[in-house]
Amino acid sequence: MGCFQLLEPAKISMTTDNQTEYVAALTDLHRGLDRKGPGDSDFSLKILSNLSILPLKPRIADLGCGSGASALLLAQYYQSPVMAVDSSSVFIDELKTRAKQLGLEHLIIPIHGDMAKLDWSVGSVDLLWSEGAAYNLGFEQALKIWRPLVSNNGIAVISEMSWFTDELPEPAVAYWQNAYHTMGNEFENIVRANRSGFKVLSTQRLPSQVWWLNYYQPLRERIGQLEISPSSPSVIRETEEEMKLFEKFSNFYGYTFYVLQAA
Repeated sequence: MGCFQLLEPAKISMTTDNQTEYVAALTDLHRGLDRKGPGDSDFSLKILSNLSILPLKPRIADLGCGSGASALLLAQYYQSPVMAVDSSSVFIDELKTRAKQLGLEHLIIPIHGDMAKLDWSVGSVDLLWSEGAAYNLGFEQALKIWRPLVSNNGIAVISEMSWFTDELPEPAVAYWQNAYHTMGNEFENIVRANRSGFKVLSTQRLPSQVWWLNYYQPLRERIGQLEISPSSPSVIRETEEEMKLFEKFSNFYGYTFYVLQAA
């Protein structure tokens, strides 16, 4: 389903114990991977290079940061502190280790917490970045929750799984109706962003090849190394189904990065 966050809550019918086991197996599957979902540093840097309206030392937050691929990039690029939030203590620990290895621990503020319940001051963030995590709240709901955090004329860069066309293959529609029934096309998401208090500056589609290079190939290697737990077979089966679907239908959907300005 595109990333760790998209897989996490899909089984509504699970008992609490089964959900806990499922999330634990999913976390273990992604343990040690540089990215917990599709993304690319060069792609992100291209977006950052066009954000000339930001302060020289912006106040930055990365919500749903995983083990820090984006948070570390942002810290390096701006040489400014990054508040990096994730609900997984495992991934926060990985972030701390990676920050230390890169000599960036003084710029990374790791926060193990709920990105929907941040008690930060209104307007306290100049650049809010989030890759593949808004899904957990729903795209529009996430934007409405996060909008008060963004300063006047501040920027939010949010990646969201999006349909690229109105003519959709039935297998992809069936899969996503189950996995993410509120998934919209790019026009619908632009409307949602506008309703949430943002002006859309641009949309950028993440190239399908970087899904494979930076996420799916390492994930396949990880599957081969994984110690099987009771919940592992279902997690692995769904991950492999996701990869097969994307291989067939990546022209029809993928991640769009929405570059937004607080209106």
